[in-house]
Amino acid sequence: MKHSLRFALTLLSILVAAPLAAQTTKQPAAKQQPAPPPPQPPAEEKPAPYEAQLTRLAEVLGSIQYLRSLCGAPGSDWRAAMQQLLDADTANEPKRREKLTAAFNRGYRSFAAVHTSCTDAARIAEERYRNEGATLATEIAARFGN
Repeated sequence: MKHSLRFALTLLSILVAAPLAAQTTKQPAAKQQPAPPPPQPPAEEKPAPYEAQLTRLAEVLGSIQYLRSLCGAPGSDWRAAMQQLLDADTANEPKRREKLTAAFNRGYRSFAAVHTSCTDAARIAEERYRNEGATLATEIAARFGN
């Protein structure tokens, strides 16, 4: 079940179960009903079954973005690819969006802290991360895609 649908159903069940505002009329003390218990807060959403792979993919995309920019690779806008991924998978889920954005930034910063110029090591790392990203994207799509 999609996260947004699960959230909508949970919210709907809370709204349906919530008592309506009572009118303020005095009743004799002996006939007053005990107040109903407050509705339970919505359960924390379970992550998507592919959440770990998607988080890693976001981190890999951040790493690739930094390394490709560092080495002057033309037409390598991995940030745009990440934006498309966020728009497609986290449209109404700001917490997930923040988590994936943080993973992208973590990947970017991890290489920015180590590589300040384009070296053979940076090129090798970029190639390995590109391969890992392609593998992750293929696995996610094959296993969880529609």
